[in-house]
Amino acid sequence: MLFSYVTLVQKEVLSLKARRTLYAVLLPIGIAIIALFIFRSYFYFPSTVYGESMAPTLEDQNKILISRVGNIDRFDEVVFDAPDQDASYVKRVIGIPGDTIEYKNDVLYVNGKKHVEPYLKEMKDAMQKDALFTNNFKLRDVIGEDTIPDGYLFVMGDNRRNSKDSRMFGLIPQSSVIGEVKFRYYPIPQIGLTN
Repeated sequence: MLFSYVTLVQKEVLSLKARRTLYAVLLPIGIAIIALFIFRSYFYFPSTVYGESMAPTLEDQNKILISRVGNIDRFDEVVFDAPDQDASYVKRVIGIPGDTIEYKNDVLYVNGKKHVEPYLKEMKDAMQKDALFTNNFKLRDVIGEDTIPDGYLFVMGDNRRNSKDSRMFGLIPQSSVIGEVKFRYYPIPQIGLTN
């Protein structure tokens, strides 16, 4: 009788140790899963670039992290709900509310001030000397207004000759922006911040 009592106590002790070990393993895993869910839902999430409209900055099949927090500024790379199909686009913000935009002889003018676009240098250098990389236009030619109204953005792809952007579909609502591209994690040789 004493032997069976000792055996029963040993089994309970083993069972208690097994439960503690199980909790010690499962609790951190559970916390990590919950933290990852919160992180992905409210802060950053992964995405894949499809197409060449942002080349060479972002290329087809690049893997990126998108931030859902923070303000969107001029020249940020953003992901937004496409206005013309059930998809998401990645483009660069060229104009924000209150801006006037003009391209003249391959130079961007925002509010009458010339802006250098270093992210276009590689593509421009590969072109014929007399060819325009970005065709001339004024904001009025595209949207029928001189300035970008509140709540809207003017976006363009870095691969200006191969990009479906605000020059075609007009302004995008700021509310359609999913987030800002912050980091590229694939391909491995190109890992790093994107801006």
